[in-house]
Amino acid sequence: MDQSKTSVEFFKKKKKGKERLTLLKATNIALGNFASERKESRMEEEQKLVKSYPHYWGFTPEQDYYAQQGIKGSSSHFTTARGLTLFTRCWLPLPPTPPRALILMVHGYGNDISWTFQATAIFLAQSGFACFALDLMGHGHSEGLKAFVPTVDLVARDCLSFFTSLPLFQTLPSFLYGESMGAAICLLIHFLNPHAFHGAVLVAPMCKISHSVRPKCPIPQILTFLARFFPTLPIVPTPDLLYKSVKVDHKKLIADMNPLRYRGKPRLGTVVELLRVTDFLSHNLCRVSLPFLVLHGSADLVTDPNVSRDLYREASSQDKTIKVYDGMMHSLLFGETDHNVHIVRNDILSWLLSRSAPPAQS
Repeated sequence: MDQSKTSVEFFKKKKKGKERLTLLKATNIALGNFASERKESRMEEEQKLVKSYPHYWGFTPEQDYYAQQGIKGSSSHFTTARGLTLFTRCWLPLPPTPPRALILMVHGYGNDISWTFQATAIFLAQSGFACFALDLMGHGHSEGLKAFVPTVDLVARDCLSFFTSLPLFQTLPSFLYGESMGAAICLLIHFLNPHAFHGAVLVAPMCKISHSVRPKCPIPQILTFLARFFPTLPIVPTPDLLYKSVKVDHKKLIADMNPLRYRGKPRLGTVVELLRVTDFLSHNLCRVSLPFLVLHGSADLVTDPNVSRDLYREASSQDKTIKVYDGMMHSLLFGETDHNVHIVRNDILSWLLSRSAPPAQS
């Protein structure tokens, strides 16, 4: 057989083989694309569905949902000494069960008390605690420029004023509860009135901002200078904290659909103030004297778990407990798997139950 003819035949077969392989790859890619498109379509449908949720739990009207959960809930407003109107909520055990203690709750930066923050309050109310919270200035339904916190000390005074105005504050043991920036505010409230509270639950406290989201040097110095002239400008180059806080994908979706969530860049004045407050707290941990439970995820990318360890070590409190959860992120009470959330909730509940008397039966 002619060698050249054999070579031609060989290359023809090789070419056809390559063509078949290329066609096979193209087919697989196309099928993969269709699968991807179907997946994206499903995700879009899920997003559309969640976007239409009036509440984080779905479509059930608020009061009906509270009744289903075996609690009573209501909302109101509180006017501060400086004339700000702040939105408030309470979650109570159903009568005739009297509450065993008062939990005074403070949310974190960019958050509010009407979306997933409610989940913990509802859980605690089901367990016999009376829970009260307010939207901080510039957050949620409260007055003030969105996400602008020029002075955290004034915010702490707002909270203290509201909490001590509650009739139940005079008759029940009272515990502070705060998440992230809210936990930092709880410590400032404690400093304002060291003997007013029976204890505090501090969830991922913002006593120091993690290096992964803290602006790199010399940006803080530049921001401090600019904030003198443009404090409300939302230009600080920081990633969206939600996606660094929440681990579970479908929970990211739910958290992101909060209609009151702040989606803009942090404002200059707010960032400079938070840097100041975290610096102040990290140098005053020894002043913490009330009983406390501090909880942190080891994989937290927003606040530094090492500072919670410092708080536990340096605080002058005689009664102090720390829990650092391996692999958990910033949003311990919503953003984790349901199993992890259950673990954290039960740790909080056990700590509170052991430090509050059973309710007196009438």
